Amino acid sequence: MFKRKSKEKKAKSARLQTFKDAYKVTKLQKPWIPFALIGIFLLTWIVGIAIGALIGRPVYFGFIFAPLALLIALLFFTRQAGAAAYSSIEGQMGAGASVLMAIRKGWTTTPAVAVTRNQDMVHRSVGRAGIVLTGEGSNQIAQLLNDERKKTERFAPGVPIALVMVGDETGRVPIRKLQKHLRKLPKKLTPRQMREVRARLKAVGGLSIPIPKGPMPTRAPKMR
Repeated sequence: MFKRKSKEKKAKSARLQTFKDAYKVTKLQKPWIPFALIGIFLLTWIVGIAIGALIGRPVYFGFIFAPLALLIALLFFTRQAGAAAYSSIEGQMGAGASVLMAIRKGWTTTPAVAVTRNQDMVHRSVGRAGIVLTGEGSNQIAQLLNDERKKTERFAPGVPIALVMVGDETGRVPIRKLQKHLRKLPKKLTPRQMREVRARLKAVGGLSIPIPKGPMPTRAPKMR
C-alpha cells in the first residue's frame, strides 16, 4: 500500500513538473499567455453567473461554471503550449527527429540515418504505412533522400517507401504538421509485416554498411 502511494505521489509530481515546463516554454514564446488564461476563466465564469442571475440562481451557476471555466482555460493553454513547443524547436538541427520520436503509437524512428557536412539529415520511420524517410535541411536534401531510398530498397525490397521533406516551402511539410502527416498515410503493411521490417532495419541501425540482398524473411528472428 505504501509503495502504491509512493508511485502515485511520484506520478503526480511528474505531471506537475511537466505542466510547469510547458508553461515556461509557452510563456517564453507567448508572454501574453497568463493574461489570456485569466481572461478566459473570468469571462466564462461571469457568463455562467449571468445566466444563473437570469433564472434567479447565480450562486448555483457560479459553482457549476467555475470548473467549466477552468477546463476551457486549460484546453486553450494546451493548444497554445503545443504551438509554442513547435516554435521553440523550429529551425534547429534535429527538430524533425524530436517530433517523429514523440509519436507515441504505431511508429518507430531511427534519427540521422544519413547526415552531410551541411547538417542535412535523413530520419527513418517504420509503421503500418511502410518506411518513411524524412529529410530536413537545405535544398540538397532531395538528393540525400533519393540516395537513402536506394540504400533502403536493398535491404527492404517490396516495402513501400515514402519521402518527406520538412519545411515551410512549397512541397514540404511544416514541422508542426509532421506527426499528422505520418498518421494520415494509408496503411499498407500488416502488423506482422511491420514487425519483420523493424527487425531487419534494427540490425542495420543508422550506419551505411553493406546489407545482404534477398527477400524479406517470412518470420522475424527469435530474440533471447
